[in-house]
Amino acid sequence: MKLAFSTLGVPGLPLADVLRLATTHGYHGVELRAHPEEPVHPGLDAARRAEVAAQFKAAGVDVLGLAGYTRVAAPGEDEPVIEEIRGLLGLARDLGAPFVRVFPGGSGGQSAEEADAVAARRLGTAAEHAADLGVRILLETHDSHPTGADATRVIGLVGHRQVGALWDVMHTWLGGEQPLDTYAALSPYLGYVQVKDIASAEDTTPLALGAGALPLAECVEVLARHGWDGWLCWEYEKRWYETAEPLEGLLAAGREHLVRLLNESA
Repeated sequence: MKLAFSTLGVPGLPLADVLRLATTHGYHGVELRAHPEEPVHPGLDAARRAEVAAQFKAAGVDVLGLAGYTRVAAPGEDEPVIEEIRGLLGLARDLGAPFVRVFPGGSGGQSAEEADAVAARRLGTAAEHAADLGVRILLETHDSHPTGADATRVIGLVGHRQVGALWDVMHTWLGGEQPLDTYAALSPYLGYVQVKDIASAEDTTPLALGAGALPLAECVEVLARHGWDGWLCWEYEKRWYETAEPLEGLLAAGREHLVRLLNESA
């Protein structure tokens, strides 16, 4: 498996510094938070996109994916949601990223069936554009659809190879789903896996990998046992927790922890 980290852990950091952290600490790739607060977002012009792609190529670091914030099950008109996804897809194509992340984002006023249908309709439309660009849309286990079983309901309705799943290990755990059950649900669709650690269900402040309550060893063991050989991406949510330790000082130990888990699961 290859290792990456998300720029959510180093909000606003210039790309040169992000790439320095990746190469210094032995990470193969970076998940870019695609938001106007960050150096990379869909508003970039063609010249700047080419510069970013060249920076990553020169550093020998992959752009794993773009972490967008589109909420595909949210109430409202379809077209603005689809256009937002198309913007992410175009940016991903220009940067050489294989994946874009979207959220479910269903509303409490919807039934599960309504939310699933809305999300599947929009994803199905966007999938055609994704196929043209060679990028996959990944629905993250998150918010209204926290478990693998939840995400799979939507992805199964779409039925398109360009729409897959992103397994966020925190949300499936908070949703009460066991790692083996999550893998069984998501394995036909799995793009990559976001790893992290937190103290408890009540305190989701990010911690160093291995310092909290999430079943990381079990998740890695399940993946390894089934021969899955994709990406593990450390999503350290520093952006939302000002008191969390800086990610920079944790990257080396985090990589060592993941390598140890992989070796123990081999």
